Amino acid sequence: MATENISFNVLKHELVPEHDLLPEEEVQKVLAKFRITRDQLPKIKASDAAIKVLENVYGHPIQVGSVIKIVRKSETAELFVAYRLVIGG
Repeated sequence: MATENISFNVLKHELVPEHDLLPEEEVQKVLAKFRITRDQLPKIKASDAAIKVLENVYGHPIQVGSVIKIVRKSETAELFVAYRLVIGG
């Protein structure tokens, strides 16, 4: 995997939830499901450590405007899915 050359892969830490880059067709389904626009999603900076690791995993820069799916394990809900819009910074 491309993440071996990273000094510390934050995505492998037990307290960091799973992060995935959503394909555009899935982004459109999520936006339609919640009846929101892309800019109404919570934000994540392109400089975030998780985004930098994802860039290594996917082998290309994560573009501003992309949407990241975050899956957290929850004691009450089992899995909690959140979405973040990648912004500059």
